Amino acid sequence: MAFVLKGYPRLSETFVAQEILALEQRGLPIDIWSLRHPTDGASHPVHAEISAPVTYLPEYLRDEPERVRAAWATCCTWPTWAATIALFDADYRRDPTVNRVRRFGQAVVLAAELPAGVTRLHAHFLHTPASVTRYAAKLKQLPWSVSAHAKDIWTSPEWEKREKLADCDFAVTCTATNADHLSALAPPGRVERVYHGLDLGRFPPPPVRQATGTVPTILSVGRAVTKKGYPVLLDALARLTVPWRFVHVGGGEQMDALRRQAHDLGIADRIDWRGPQPQQAVIAACRQADLFVLASRIADDGDRDGLPNVLVEAQSQNLPVVATNVSAIPELVQDGVNGLLVPPDDATAMADALQIMLSDAAMRRDMGAAGARRVRTEFDLDNCIDRLAGKLRGENAGLNSSAAATASRPAPGRRCGSRAVRRSWQRSAAPIPCPKR
Repeated sequence: MAFVLKGYPRLSETFVAQEILALEQRGLPIDIWSLRHPTDGASHPVHAEISAPVTYLPEYLRDEPERVRAAWATCCTWPTWAATIALFDADYRRDPTVNRVRRFGQAVVLAAELPAGVTRLHAHFLHTPASVTRYAAKLKQLPWSVSAHAKDIWTSPEWEKREKLADCDFAVTCTATNADHLSALAPPGRVERVYHGLDLGRFPPPPVRQATGTVPTILSVGRAVTKKGYPVLLDALARLTVPWRFVHVGGGEQMDALRRQAHDLGIADRIDWRGPQPQQAVIAACRQADLFVLASRIADDGDRDGLPNVLVEAQSQNLPVVATNVSAIPELVQDGVNGLLVPPDDATAMADALQIMLSDAAMRRDMGAAGARRVRTEFDLDNCIDRLAGKLRGENAGLNSSAAATASRPAPGRRCGSRAVRRSWQRSAAPIPCPKR
């Protein structure tokens, strides 16, 4: 089967890599097709263990015009072409953007270059990867499925979610909150909750922490973007009256602004900004910390976290958590049991929770142990991935498309594709040829 990803490999999407590796270990053959080239300077060890071949689609159509033209010339002779163009046209009328055209162009290349043995397409993320996957599946007459996560769910328009969920074989999503939302838009039984789970072989229990009497370390791992709420967290840190130091792991567009804010608040000398780090460095940071914090919030465009994997990772290392009660976070963090939950965008409430935790080492120890037990009983990767593997195996008997072999040429003089496609591609690439009889 072909997995269609937005980018690969990505440091921020460890859960995708661990899923692919776990599926390979269960005997499922996978090819990876990525819409973008990698931008991170490092990768996780799990990426090196994945044997799936990776093919990069044209990130921008103008960058590989010959490849795009060759794919177009192939696909526009197939009997599925007219129906796929009609599907694209319907989408383009509601979303007349260059991005929409680029996704269709990537789908054409994907469909033209798919090996003959591929019998299923599976997209990670319901927005652009699912668009590419849907168009390509239509061209190839293949079944397709999708894993939905967070931003892709909450920033996509309702019409698009409804139509994709009606068209795919099945959709899985990583939280009950997501599943409830998507199930209301989908045919009955189409959506299932499957937690990402954690590869506990990579996150063994940490050594017993020894009391050192040093200043407690607060750790947060996450991209510096709006939905992570780091400006609120810095405001909360500045209100604390107990000793602390703060370690942040991650990159993001707000990093410079956060450094300036920390300087203005007078706390810059207590913060260690470590930037993006591979998984082993994240594990080491968890083992050196006393408390994990995440101030997730809902952005103005609706973007939000689902169940951040870093919370599961932190709890596996006996770290208690202070977090916000946004989205599916309460599905993991039980307030007063394995962490404390506060409302989003409330620096005072966040500061109060941090103050309580930092002032009580016994509470941190007990909540950390409770979190580790919860992760190991309910978020074990083996249990979660077996459910997904079963769905992929059970519905992996899709038709091997013979569209390319039996395709007929278009009628004489017919132009291949809608006017929208041709106009947009003429701006973004070279003119597209139309084979004639």
